[in-house]
Amino acid sequence: MRLRIALDDKLMDIRLRDKLLAEGKITKEQLEGYFAKLPDETGNFTMIETTRKKQPKSKS
Repeated sequence: MRLRIALDDKLMDIRLRDKLLAEGKITKEQLEGYFAKLPDETGNFTMIETTRKKQPKSKS
């Protein structure tokens, strides 16, 4: 069972999804169904603030 879930997740991986869709290995309906089954995680995040250190300008 876990293997089936892992394989389904791999098919929907953003790095492969568009390619598989273009090749006809997955359908748009499968993609929409997968997104519909995902849980709502909008309240499960923590906002963080980051700052970047300024790098000195290099002399050319």
